[in-house]
Amino acid sequence: MIDPVVLKGFRDSLPAQEIPKRRLIRKLEDIFALYGFSPIDTPALEYTSVLLGKGGGETDKQIFHFTDNGGREVALRFDLTVPFARFVAAHSGEISRPFKRYHINKVWRGENPQKGRYREFYQCDFDIVGVDNEYADSEILSTMAYCMREIFQGDDGAFRFHLAHRGLFNDFLEALGVRERSVEVLRAVDKLRKIGRDEVARILSEETGSPDKAERILSFITVVEGESFLDTLGRLEDLIGKPSAAASRLRATYSLLEEEGIAHLFSLDPSITRGLDYYTGIVYETFLTAMPSIGSVCSGGRYNNLASLYTKEELPGVGSSIGLDRLLAALEELGSPILASSSGADLLIVSEDKAKSYSEDVAWAGALRKEGLRCDLYPFNVKKMKAVYDYSGKNSIPFILVYNWKGERLLKDTRTQESLAVKDLDEVTSAIKERLH
Repeated sequence: MIDPVVLKGFRDSLPAQEIPKRRLIRKLEDIFALYGFSPIDTPALEYTSVLLGKGGGETDKQIFHFTDNGGREVALRFDLTVPFARFVAAHSGEISRPFKRYHINKVWRGENPQKGRYREFYQCDFDIVGVDNEYADSEILSTMAYCMREIFQGDDGAFRFHLAHRGLFNDFLEALGVRERSVEVLRAVDKLRKIGRDEVARILSEETGSPDKAERILSFITVVEGESFLDTLGRLEDLIGKPSAAASRLRATYSLLEEEGIAHLFSLDPSITRGLDYYTGIVYETFLTAMPSIGSVCSGGRYNNLASLYTKEELPGVGSSIGLDRLLAALEELGSPILASSSGADLLIVSEDKAKSYSEDVAWAGALRKEGLRCDLYPFNVKKMKAVYDYSGKNSIPFILVYNWKGERLLKDTRTQESLAVKDLDEVTSAIKERLH
């Protein structure tokens, strides 16, 4: 016998997990449609050279790659951004400018599995390419805010967006005289929440050759409690010592967020750098107030040069990625009402004598489905109702419609154990819809 195990960091998904996930995906797709984003898809497997073009050292270590039967070096996509850059270059003549897309699918990374982190997981990306201005930046941030507000049912205190700008940080490094070490410095700062200030200080001292410069970098990225977004921005520009184009861009973006009435959801956090090398402008992460340790559940930034690996055309882009699996794990632990129902059906139709009534069950099910109710037909002759209750319980079906030996139709609410005699389809439909909503 073969042991039916899965690889470490990989998981099966039972209906109890898959149904809420699909519901969340549909909700997000509806939001993306409201903002004018269109869906795309790309292959799970790409040439290694395509994916590793500009991922950075950390990405190289995490990617799943191998030689296929034809001797080609191929790899599983580690995110949806790099394949999107390749997609845009390949289909340049077929897409609009700007181009707004969303893509929801699986990605693979060989990182250490832990709570909310897996080697195979879903990402949900939405991007705007072909434009480089504060309007595109704020549109992505607005979409993020709409998504999180919908997920947390209007509770603005449940999450917080942490915003920064690569250009602002690079301006400071240039003023400090260590601009040439920016990649190494950014990677070290990106690990601040994982390894702590002391270890980051040690790494920065090695990279800059100066403990003093390391401390000045740490001072630059330190968040001052209670400081407003614009006050933080002014303080950082003072530390740079001259006007910063990145600071001006952030002010313009923040002004648009204020116009929309969502600026209060965003904090300026200069410690946010994002580990991937392709980011060139605004960057952001999203943390849950009740579960900060789970990490960011929605991250992204501006990447103006990524498509240059595949085309000479300038295709600046900005986008964000929602980590669906991590977010779902957090929502489950928080007992979110958005995950309250994991049912694949609203109603289970059962007859105690299939020989006499199954054809009628089929007709009832068809009529109820036309009314928008999800109906499941129990395909066995019922000897004991316990089997029916076990089935409905495992599938989280809230209602059972039973045709009994006496020729009666009984509607049972499995959540309250209430039973109601019903005579026709209208009674069933109204009773269920009344109790579901």
